[in-house]
Amino acid sequence: MLGAIAMAQQNEEQQKEKKGKKSQQTSQAQKAQPQATAAGAQAGTKRGKGAAKHEEHAPTMANTPGAAESANVNAAQERGKHKGKGGEHAQTASPAATENANVQEGGKHKGKRGEAAMKQGSPSPAATAGTSAAVSGAAGAKPTKAGNVGKNGKQVNVQQIKGQHTNFHAQAHPQNIKSVTYNQNYRIVGAERWQGPQYEVFRSYQPGWHDSGWYRSNFSRVELIGGGYYYFNNGYWYPAWGYDQGAQYYAYDGPIYVGQRAEPPDQVIADVQSALKDMGYYTGDVDGLLGPLTREALTAYQGDHGLYTTAVIDEPTLDALGMS
Repeated sequence: MLGAIAMAQQNEEQQKEKKGKKSQQTSQAQKAQPQATAAGAQAGTKRGKGAAKHEEHAPTMANTPGAAESANVNAAQERGKHKGKGGEHAQTASPAATENANVQEGGKHKGKRGEAAMKQGSPSPAATAGTSAAVSGAAGAKPTKAGNVGKNGKQVNVQQIKGQHTNFHAQAHPQNIKSVTYNQNYRIVGAERWQGPQYEVFRSYQPGWHDSGWYRSNFSRVELIGGGYYYFNNGYWYPAWGYDQGAQYYAYDGPIYVGQRAEPPDQVIADVQSALKDMGYYTGDVDGLLGPLTREALTAYQGDHGLYTTAVIDEPTLDALGMS
């Protein structure tokens, strides 16, 4: 009996001891829970902020083509507006993006740096004029001002001039203009720089020596003009070297443009000389020869009207004068 009582008491004490330990563990867990909750909340907040920042940049960096470049441009633009240390430190954009941003900022804000850049980028008036003249000449285009108005402001009457020379004939052997001589290696100086189909005959010209039979068999028109024989081909008269060795006077060795009507070259030269004389370019006699004074006048006229300075009668020059 006493043994049973002792066993019961012992069991009861063990039960109490177990309950005490369990209560203690529960109490410790309850104390630790607020700290864990606070730490979790703090970690969640940090992760939330990081995720938010990442999400701000994610659409820019990802899906659209050239998005990275756009971001660099925006950064460069922002740098131009806020020139603090942080903005200067952010100059990691690509060269193309930085250049675009600088151009945009220069257009919006004409500060000292923007104005300097604009001045450096603008061509000088002399360069602009040179480019315009080159383009006009290269295209064989219309002159830059009215072709039959001279430097003296006088407008010539083309029809009246042409009517005066319908029966004009150049002098056979004038004493004031020396004849050129035949040179099979002769090339027109500077012709390689004259661009356009209107100048092809000048670029490719090379004198040839042939007898009269050869010229007659190859060209329908061969005529004695001003002391020398010329042949006509596709709008141009050329010296017929070798046709007659007793009649080889030429003031100029090369093509002379007269147009498809095939007017004699001395008549066309006389027309041009009269027009240039009325406009204040030519001071010599109207003799129908391409002598030094005539070629100087042609050079001045061509230079004033945006044409190649060929110093001869070419298609663009005759068109500009209204005589083609």
